[in-house]
Order: sequence, then structure tokens, then C-alpha cells
Amino acid sequence: MLVYDMVRGTMDTARKITVEVPAELLKKAQEASGAGVTQTVRSGLQLVAASQAYARLLRLRGKVRFTRSVEELKTDR
Repeated sequence: MLVYDMVRGTMDTARKITVEVPAELLKKAQEASGAGVTQTVRSGLQLVAASQAYARLLRLRGKVRFTRSVEELKTDR
């Protein structure tokens, strides 16, 4: 078993958790993230939490009409 200390970050509270993960999966995830164990786990949890928002945005695809062109948006910077 691996123990990860979730220290205070962007959240108000943190929980210390124990999680069992396949060693190869953790290795691949750390290689992909370029981060340590704790930050890799946090990043994965953030992606899972954000997936619902991504799904809602995908459902809007093609249904939102913009009144300004891309060129107008670029000049508005």
C-alpha cells in the first residue's frame, strides 16, 4: 500500500488517503505528468472532476452562435 499525504493546496481542506495503484500505471502517469506521486494523483483527480464540465461543453458544440468574428476578438485584446 502507498500512502499519499494530500497537503493544503488550492482546496480549503485536505485529506490524507491510502490508495493502491498498479505500479506500472503510476509509473506511466508520473512519466506523462513529469511530477511526483502526490502531484500526479492530484492532477488525475482534477481531470476526473473536470470531465463532467468537458462533457457539458461538448453537448453545446454547434449550438452557440457568436456575434463577433475571430478577427474582432483578436483586436479586442
